[in-house]
Amino acid sequence: MNNINTYMMATMAAVFWGANFNLARPVVAEMGPYIAGASRYILAAIIMVLITQIKRESTPLRYWRKYLALGIVGVFGFNLFFFLGMQTTSAINGALIMALNPLLTAILGYLILQERLSTRQIIAFPIGIIGVAIVVLGAGAHLKISIGDTYILVANLSWALYNVLVRKIMPKDVSGVANTAGIMTVGAIALSFVALSQGDRLIVTTLSTAIALMIMTIGGSILAYLFWNASITKLGPSKAAIFMNLVPVTSMIIAAIESHPPNHAQILGAILVISAITFSSISNSK
Repeated sequence: MNNINTYMMATMAAVFWGANFNLARPVVAEMGPYIAGASRYILAAIIMVLITQIKRESTPLRYWRKYLALGIVGVFGFNLFFFLGMQTTSAINGALIMALNPLLTAILGYLILQERLSTRQIIAFPIGIIGVAIVVLGAGAHLKISIGDTYILVANLSWALYNVLVRKIMPKDVSGVANTAGIMTVGAIALSFVALSQGDRLIVTTLSTAIALMIMTIGGSILAYLFWNASITKLGPSKAAIFMNLVPVTSMIIAAIESHPPNHAQILGAILVISAITFSSISNSK
């Protein structure tokens, strides 16, 4: 039963993140990338702090350095480049680029945690890279990567580093709720500082944008982070990797419902990336 719960949490986290790519476009278009990121995590941090108070827990200040590192990398770094990227790239492109994250996590796990790379991971990595290259280059004659895709690639690297750091430095004697509250608070402060430095101001959004922002906050931030942190702690970065396949699949389904089906390059890239992740993860889940 514990394994089933863990698998369900990893699945839901991936589904929420897949939906984030579709929800982010209208939010960024109306609010701008800096204020969108700050608003999302100010709300998320407030909710998480309230939950810790209700549960009569607290985020221990003695771990502030760890929360600072995790918050800057996993919340600030990822979301800053995520929202910048979603200004110009498509939801499907963004999700497919992020789908390469498990293999990037494995590489960083090898470099930072000295976790041995399997033969399957070594074989799968270039296949995944080729898949992403086809997506971002459009399978055409031009060899040009858009600035939006570049930002998403940087966000992807930030999230891969976060996955590894969670395993390495996340406090083990603190609940997942309290840890997540600390991480999100740091991220919210950093994102707010950038938004203020850019001169952005909080604006009154339309109802549809406000709903999208709240879904991203509650589902794609609070629940996804809680579920993923718990899953990666129990499964490890490599075993949890296969669930990231659901990120581009979810985004593609939502885009198709919205009358934006994937093009041939995106379909080919998706097949290569998802196949690479699945192939690399099988040996790690036995």
